[in-house]
Amino acid sequence: MRTIKKNVLSTLAIGSAALLALTACGSGSNDAGAEGGQEGFSPINAGQLTVCSDIPYEPFEFVKDGKNVGFDMDVAAEIAKDAEVELNVIDASFDSIESGLFSGQCDIAISSISITEPRQAKMDFSTPYMDDDLVLIAKDGSGVTDLETAKSKKVGVQQATTGEKYAKEQGLSDTIGYEDAGLQTQALLSGTVDALLGNQSVLGYAIKDKEGYSVVADFKTGEQLGVAVPKDKSATLELVNGTLKRLTDAGTMEELTVKWFGEK
Repeated sequence: MRTIKKNVLSTLAIGSAALLALTACGSGSNDAGAEGGQEGFSPINAGQLTVCSDIPYEPFEFVKDGKNVGFDMDVAAEIAKDAEVELNVIDASFDSIESGLFSGQCDIAISSISITEPRQAKMDFSTPYMDDDLVLIAKDGSGVTDLETAKSKKVGVQQATTGEKYAKEQGLSDTIGYEDAGLQTQALLSGTVDALLGNQSVLGYAIKDKEGYSVVADFKTGEQLGVAVPKDKSATLELVNGTLKRLTDAGTMEELTVKWFGEK
């Protein structure tokens, strides 16, 4: 597990470093009538940055002591800070985010969302803020050692994610879909499924302190995570990209990586 943890941090650092070469995009604005510090940004709810996120999905977003916390939540708070508005987080299903339906109730969606072509047809994305490949995790002694052996076992995936799509593409016919990563992880710990397939950052984090569970395979899919913005909201996109660049330039993105994923 320590090796996987280092790999996660390495890819996070690469994703964060890549932002150094990127400038905030979208100089135009279709969001007239701003309320806040970002010119042209017009929030759905006055005085608030309303954010859709699928909670829980540790360590990106989860509830602790009655508050929404996590890597993504810290990033969202920084975006709200730059917009000079309050942060308002709505717990939304990943299905509603992935389909683009979030645009009717939220200014942005941040929920460890992989940037894919089908999703780009429904929403715009910020510059990538993290790299995140897929892994297969199994209980020691379960008989699952790779994709081939997983084909005869029950594999838990999260609904509407790239992990679910990849599992089906690889011929894993006996998959069980879960609404969120918390339920997905609990299914493995309780023995409901024999293995999990999903993003390394989340699943690696979920078992890092659990004895008897291992990453048995990793898949270099080249996934990158981004903040989703409704179509034709260029001022909002500019706001988000500006914050991501500021966090990277100041070294804050690296600090958040260490804070939520551990020491390098």
